[in-house]
Amino acid sequence: MQTKSINFSKYSSFKIGGTFDVTLLDKQSQADEVQDYYLIGACNNVLIGDNPPPLMMLSKDFDYITVQNNRLIIGAATPSGKIASYCKKNNIANFEFLSHLPGKLGGLVYMNAGLKEYEIFNHLLSLKLLSGTYNRDAINYGYRFTNIKEPILEATFELSYGFDEKKVAMFKKMRSNQPSTPSAGSCFKNPEGNYAGRLIEAVGLKGVMQGDMCFSEKHANFLVNKANGTYKDALFLIKEAQQRVYKEFGIQLELEIEILDREYLKNLHNN
Repeated sequence: MQTKSINFSKYSSFKIGGTFDVTLLDKQSQADEVQDYYLIGACNNVLIGDNPPPLMMLSKDFDYITVQNNRLIIGAATPSGKIASYCKKNNIANFEFLSHLPGKLGGLVYMNAGLKEYEIFNHLLSLKLLSGTYNRDAINYGYRFTNIKEPILEATFELSYGFDEKKVAMFKKMRSNQPSTPSAGSCFKNPEGNYAGRLIEAVGLKGVMQGDMCFSEKHANFLVNKANGTYKDALFLIKEAQQRVYKEFGIQLELEIEILDREYLKNLHNN
């Protein structure tokens, strides 16, 4: 399989990480070739460590959008902006929220991404994974969660017409309170009946700097890189937030972002 050299300090939304070789998964790839890799997409929801595990990403083979048999079929390497533009151009409904949600389709499906009640699974019919095609009912999913454990190659959606500009404006307003400083979006999932940002602010971490990293003054659940933030600084603040919130409220903050670092993953699996 081919590889691609990526400078993650430029590529990832966090603007953190060194330059590492990433293996490309193409249409000829077999299941036994990908077992030891961690799949990444646009890295809008990922913190790359100083020593990441073997990384893999989909090739351009999976960047496409087509309409067949009254269904919308999208390759998992297709960027969200491209999907939103296609739907606007072709008057297709239900994907307006993607105009304000960065990433590639595979990553958006993997974490059931969305804004409030508007989620990628709402109109999903089936997924093509490396091992085969599965109907939505065969997948366990919920708020920012799926049980998918293998590469997503393609998704098939219901096709409805009537692109709604009012929804685009509504989603833009939803995102207006979020910082534009480099980040990976919401750092933690909202605990049931609570808000991660409120809890982080309550334990005094909003705006507190560690190196060039901090939980944003604009929205405390956004861990942002003010200039030359490092993986170690980001990890320190993540652990500090989890420890303080647990000590103060007895709530275990669960990460919404993915951390890809060998030492972190080793410790995670040992606990």
